[in-house]
Amino acid sequence: MRRLAALAVVIAAPVWSQTAGLRGRVTDPSGSVVPGASVTLLSAGGSRYSTRTTVDGAYLFSGLRSGEYLLQASAPSLTVPEPLRVTLDAGLQVVNLELQLERASQQVTVQDSAGPAVTTDPTGNASALVMRGDDLAALADDPEDLQADLEALAGPSAGPSGTATYIDGFSGSGLPPKESIREVRINQNPFSPEYDKLGYGRIEVFTKPGTEKFHGTGYCNFADDAWNSRNPYAQQKAPFLLHEFGASGSGPLNRRTSFFVNLERHAIDNGAVIHGSTLDPVTLAVVDPFTDVHRIPQRRVIIYPRLDYQLSANQTLALRYGFTDVDIHDAGIGSFNLVSRGVHARGHSHAVQIMETAALGSTINETRFQFLRNDASNMANQAGAAIQVLGAFNGGGAPVRYSSIEQNSYELQNYTTMLRGAHTWRWGGRLRAATTEDVSQQNFGGTFTFAGGPGITSIERYSRTLLYQQAGLSPAEIRALGGGASQFTIVTGNPRVSAGHADAGLFFGDDWRLRPNVTVSFGLRYEAQNHVDDWSDFAPRLAVAWAPGAKRGKSSSKTVLRAGFGMFYDRFSLTNTITALRYNGLIEQQYSIADPDFFPLIPPPATLASFASAQTRQQISSSLRAPYLLQAALSVERQLPRNTTIALTYTGSHGVHTLRSNVVLNEAGSIYLMESSGLYNQNQVIANVNTRATKKISLMASYTHNHVMSTSDGLSTFPANPIHPSGEYGPAATDVHHRVSMSGSIETWGGLRLSPLLNLESGPPFDITVGRDLYGDTLFNGRPGFATDPNRPGVIPTRYGLLDPNPIPGENIVPRNFGRGPGSIMFNVRAARAFAFGSRAASGKSSPGTDHRFNLTISMSARNLLNHNNPGPIIGNITSPLFGQANQPAGA
Repeated sequence: MRRLAALAVVIAAPVWSQTAGLRGRVTDPSGSVVPGASVTLLSAGGSRYSTRTTVDGAYLFSGLRSGEYLLQASAPSLTVPEPLRVTLDAGLQVVNLELQLERASQQVTVQDSAGPAVTTDPTGNASALVMRGDDLAALADDPEDLQADLEALAGPSAGPSGTATYIDGFSGSGLPPKESIREVRINQNPFSPEYDKLGYGRIEVFTKPGTEKFHGTGYCNFADDAWNSRNPYAQQKAPFLLHEFGASGSGPLNRRTSFFVNLERHAIDNGAVIHGSTLDPVTLAVVDPFTDVHRIPQRRVIIYPRLDYQLSANQTLALRYGFTDVDIHDAGIGSFNLVSRGVHARGHSHAVQIMETAALGSTINETRFQFLRNDASNMANQAGAAIQVLGAFNGGGAPVRYSSIEQNSYELQNYTTMLRGAHTWRWGGRLRAATTEDVSQQNFGGTFTFAGGPGITSIERYSRTLLYQQAGLSPAEIRALGGGASQFTIVTGNPRVSAGHADAGLFFGDDWRLRPNVTVSFGLRYEAQNHVDDWSDFAPRLAVAWAPGAKRGKSSSKTVLRAGFGMFYDRFSLTNTITALRYNGLIEQQYSIADPDFFPLIPPPATLASFASAQTRQQISSSLRAPYLLQAALSVERQLPRNTTIALTYTGSHGVHTLRSNVVLNEAGSIYLMESSGLYNQNQVIANVNTRATKKISLMASYTHNHVMSTSDGLSTFPANPIHPSGEYGPAATDVHHRVSMSGSIETWGGLRLSPLLNLESGPPFDITVGRDLYGDTLFNGRPGFATDPNRPGVIPTRYGLLDPNPIPGENIVPRNFGRGPGSIMFNVRAARAFAFGSRAASGKSSPGTDHRFNLTISMSARNLLNHNNPGPIIGNITSPLFGQANQPAGA
């Protein structure tokens, strides 16, 4: 489904302000270090900083105000041909310089930014992406779409836990508004001990600080369904309306204080598409397919102010606050969910971040604190029992009835960076804690489930039930004729649960320039948390980078070889602890009754315990420990002409103790057991190309060949057969074999800038099930068998062969995630044209379009410009009329 939006923005060139540090090494054309070289920084405000390199060619600037600088270096008969324009942020950044032979006369042109280059520095791996300015403009404006774009660019490299996103170094908080983002880094320094998550798949977002001069931006986005194509899963066009308004401002408050503030309001009416099978309300005949569209209004208000204060010449303090309020009516409608399942969702969040940076000589210390408060509630539009007709539709009342959650999260970090000769040491720790007050009446109204059976689909069973009830037949007679509900579940008890959580991590790392062309990075991380009886989570990291041929007296090497190994632990989340507390059989009681004979009536709560084997409990295994992943990587990086680099990387990952669930059956009912007994194996080859061929063309592209096998896709994964749980090793949900991504910025004629974003993916796997409870474990995830007798009643022909929904002894069971869905093509483009007017700015910049006091940018963005149908989750229930198909677009 194609989506277009118009955008108008008034901008001025910013000059950012916050304490930062800059380090690097200076080398000559042979790759040898240059001691005693003069290195100069010139700020946009005219301040000048100078230093000289040490005996190993290293330089360091500390206590700088964040912002834009010109970086230059020189030595006898050597110089940097073109001064580099660098943008510094809080903390310590790395820029290495290679001096060239000085010419008798040369024309100096200031580069907007340094082009990509290969280097042995661990933060300079060529497979990483750094997006700012025009490259960042190519991505979506909406926070949810922006997160999806970033995850697509990060690729399938994040192991079983998915991508990890950090905002200004903090975990847990959502993406800030795009207008507040200064820079995004993806897959940088993958084996750093500073992070608990994998470097491949790590997304780091940095926000804009205040400015030394007043600067303002205003924008509006508009789109409606006239710009949209019709949804392929609905017979009528879905409604759509987007009104987004925002403004940001920054500037100095006094000599030591600057500010940045961003305000946004989003009014979005999305069209939910319902696609399935239902019954005619008069005749009770099956309507297949049934489609409908429903308007879902969303309203968001976002406020992000920030203050930066210069405590002293070498110490700064940054304060950032974020507030988001969300109001969504009729949430949850779409796919199989009818309008009666709508929920009114409300939520607001507060984020407070305090960041203090101090520089003392060659040492920089950073202290950061974050407080998050999230309040959310859901209220069902319609009361009553829920009705779930598997693979056809979900009706009745919304199961959620009412829920609310209040969560407070705390995060404290202290990191220190020290330069000593050829060593860059970094050490520190992180402490996180959270408390949750959770109220949930999930399924307090009960749910009737209708599943298919031998020779009958779920929708036919539901139709017969209503028809025979109208005819006055008894429950026993209805069931004998193929009707009746397959299962009834309900929850009773106290809906309120409170719990807390804490985890800590300590690390030490050293980037050691062993030789001018060899850098060795090693470190160790230790992690621990409560709720898990596991106190030996040590995670070593090791990486080596070698530039062959970069020795004194030889030409500079354009090739870097890298190898790395790391151990990465995952945490057992507070959400899992809350679930185990809630359904322990004491706080809340969860009942599951097979073949109930009382539809549509709800039995009194006092009678539920009388049903044999009715209660379902959830527990955490006493042997549960923290999952961990062992990852190794080998890469070759090559510097090409015209500011272009390529990188070819192999990564292998082996996950141990990954999370999964099992079912324990006994006379009292079922126990859902959270275990850490899963296995995960991943192999992939990644090719990256990064080019800044000219000042007007910047492109990044990657291809990934990926192969992932596992026994679990997380705690939502149960074995198909709890009695014989072997045979679960198969393709993981992330086993997408081929991925291509491309993004960039191209300035064409007349100043028109095009920002494309292309993502191509081969089909993901999906699980094939029979859509009913085969083993009496209250789950509907049993898998069919490969039929050995084509004449056996009920056998279903599929493109995967003849499948038996009633497997018999001797039949091979279909493996987990055996199905494979179609691929996807997503091509997004933004076209923008800037118009400059007003008096010229005093900065004296000579770049067209940036030397005027005011700028107006008009742009149009298109998502899925090719209008390619990218199917959403594939339906794996072989008794569903939609088996092997989707009933919604991907990401709907």
